[in-house]
Amino acid sequence: MPNIDNIKKYKNIHMIGIGGVSMSGIAAILQKWGFRVTGYDDAESDNTRKLRDLGIKVSIGEVDIENIKKCDAVVYSAAIKDTHLEMIEAKKNNIPTIERADFLGELTRCFKDTICISGTHGKTTTTSMVALCFMEAQKDPSIQVGAFLKPIDGNYKVGSSEEFIIEACEYVESFLKFSPKAEIILNIDNDHLDYFKNLDNIKKAFYKYAELLPEDGLLVYNADDANSVELPKYTKAKKLTFGITNKNVNFFAVNIVFDAQGFAEFDVYHNDNYYDRIKLSIPGMHNVLNALACIALCNEYGIDKEVIKTALVKFKGADRRFEYKGSVNGAKVYDDYGHHPTEILATAKSLMNKKYEKSWVIFQPHTYSRTINLLTDFAKALLNFDNIIVLDIYAAREKNTEGITSEILVDKLADLGKEAKYIPDFDECVSYVKNNVKDGDMVITLGAGTVTKIGPMLVE
Repeated sequence: MPNIDNIKKYKNIHMIGIGGVSMSGIAAILQKWGFRVTGYDDAESDNTRKLRDLGIKVSIGEVDIENIKKCDAVVYSAAIKDTHLEMIEAKKNNIPTIERADFLGELTRCFKDTICISGTHGKTTTTSMVALCFMEAQKDPSIQVGAFLKPIDGNYKVGSSEEFIIEACEYVESFLKFSPKAEIILNIDNDHLDYFKNLDNIKKAFYKYAELLPEDGLLVYNADDANSVELPKYTKAKKLTFGITNKNVNFFAVNIVFDAQGFAEFDVYHNDNYYDRIKLSIPGMHNVLNALACIALCNEYGIDKEVIKTALVKFKGADRRFEYKGSVNGAKVYDDYGHHPTEILATAKSLMNKKYEKSWVIFQPHTYSRTINLLTDFAKALLNFDNIIVLDIYAAREKNTEGITSEILVDKLADLGKEAKYIPDFDECVSYVKNNVKDGDMVITLGAGTVTKIGPMLVE
């Protein structure tokens, strides 16, 4: 049992936004450790239903002031404002309110061995890979991952060991609140510019994150990534490198081949010695890098290479990561979370390793700031698809202060010599694709917002 001394004082914990990906995982861990947990969320979801099955009282849409009065602390997600009725009640009763990332930081300090997987792209997939390797090795870790993962039937698992494997997000520097024993840093790229403003600030955040490691900790980082090469200066922890183009690393891949589904098979070398041949069941060259990061960490944790091989070939991908949805008119339909030009490019390259006639992308830009800051990069990445449909921008947390629209992205594509269609209405988009897509084509819905609804509409 992890050491819960630092949170013992909160016997009764109320969580606002309890249905969130991270919040639901925290709730389940607390419940397992014997805390009394209650929660509120605006909407019913699979997560809230699962929490109820665990015996956690969750109210949907209706504020329950009694829950606040009985609790020792309120944990709230970043989306919750001070004007929320339950937050007002907590303040009125002098009950401590703790933001999700701060509280998750406290949880990381309960475990002897918190393993944080971070980077601008590939966090969810790599966290899933590492988690499954540890499970395959019978290590029974606790897990928090940013998407639904079939082998754990959700986005979290409460284990009995001292190992806590979590996806650590750089947005608003929330990962600086954690206490990692080991870190994987997959890459550092220009993103979340609404907060960071520029790449230099993003790099500084990752440098501070590396500084969190203890001297007996572990840093695994991508030596192919130009923005990551300065990381070793910021920690005394043990360092392990991985790469494909850079062979002067601890773990590298060669003889990479792709099957008809775009799944890679490759030889891994460890310190220039042959390690093993690894096969993946997810597409794309970027996943070869993700697998190398996973192998480097798991090998250091003493996990046998046969166990790692088995776990990696069994892994069919996390939810919304090039996820197969079905077919329409004989065309295969996939859904992917890619919402940054680098991710779109990686998805397009994954597609190129598959066999198909024409490719279709239905893209929903995510946030106004990202769209305006990376407009040209988005257009260039989308050029890799034969047919392009752009939906309206998904605002998420933002207001459109700059007047950026999806039509501007379509015009940018036209400037680059590629015709794209702007179809804001989902029903209209679906009927257009159904009327034009042909047998043997490949359709992919892309984005971090509501675009995920289109796949099921297409394959119905």
